[in-house]
Amino acid sequence: MSSPLPTTMRVVDHGAGGAPECMNITQAQLPVAGEDEVLIRVAAAGVNRPDILQRSGKYPPPAGASPYMGLEVAGEIVGVGSSVTQWKVGDTVCALTPGGGYAEYCTAPAGHCLPIPAGLSVVEAAALPETFFTVWANVFERARFAPGESILIHGGSSGIGSTTIQLAKVFGAGKIIVTCGDQAKIDYALKLGADVGINYRTQDFVEETKAATEGRGADVVLDMVGAPYFQKNISACATEGRITQIAFQQGAKTELNMVELMMRRLTWTGSTLRARPKSAKTAIANALLANVWPKFATHLDGLRPHVHAKFALADIAKAHQMMEAGTHFGKIVLVV
Repeated sequence: MSSPLPTTMRVVDHGAGGAPECMNITQAQLPVAGEDEVLIRVAAAGVNRPDILQRSGKYPPPAGASPYMGLEVAGEIVGVGSSVTQWKVGDTVCALTPGGGYAEYCTAPAGHCLPIPAGLSVVEAAALPETFFTVWANVFERARFAPGESILIHGGSSGIGSTTIQLAKVFGAGKIIVTCGDQAKIDYALKLGADVGINYRTQDFVEETKAATEGRGADVVLDMVGAPYFQKNISACATEGRITQIAFQQGAKTELNMVELMMRRLTWTGSTLRARPKSAKTAIANALLANVWPKFATHLDGLRPHVHAKFALADIAKAHQMMEAGTHFGKIVLVV
């Protein structure tokens, strides 16, 4: 017989927001699973760049979401809502959450949970949801990446970049090209499966991408840098190419000449994840379960998330400092 649940839990509180030092461990009421939700005893939680923005006061949680940070978790289900049929108490899952993952317990919509793939630890599983949902929705659904195509991935050593390299490789990419800021990160991306690494500090990624694709350019460009890359991404695309935008780390506004986009019939798309309706995220989860999760059984080494560093909840400031410094390769995970 399982022991009763506590009424309170430890959680990371960022208060009014600010620098990493603004975060503290505090006690909060245990969340209650809604009708279509599950309650998860969190074993590990992923750290993501949107958490940095939320802590800084630039990314408020959507209406109805937890005020606490944390967009992905892995752990054991300890409670289920009245309409939940696909999960039961005792199941271990990884989950995309609307917030609240930096805690001992967290609720998540049942449709946003996925089983932990065999062979992965719970810590590795906590590094899956945010990047896998994002990459599948943007690269494979919106940008329609297909086997044999080339892809240019900016930030190749990041969590998103690492995931995109691995998924593109598993799904038969023709050529995987990445940009990184130093040789160590390029070497890391090449080890993951990238074919070409470009140092954006010393090389022109447009010229290098065209050289790597016999002058065609990339069929798909994945960008999170923003304004400084807008025009160059257009130039780096092949005719009929697709640019998918997932962030604007260096700004969202600049002056553009869009003639190339028209003349070469390019598509420029993008999306956010957190604000999308539950049904849309459930659809992404179902697509991952059908198309990607079976690949873990046959390509586990090629799909294994790289956890660069693990931190306890009490060391959350160090985790955010590492994320902001950009010195990590792959994912940063909190171990609860």
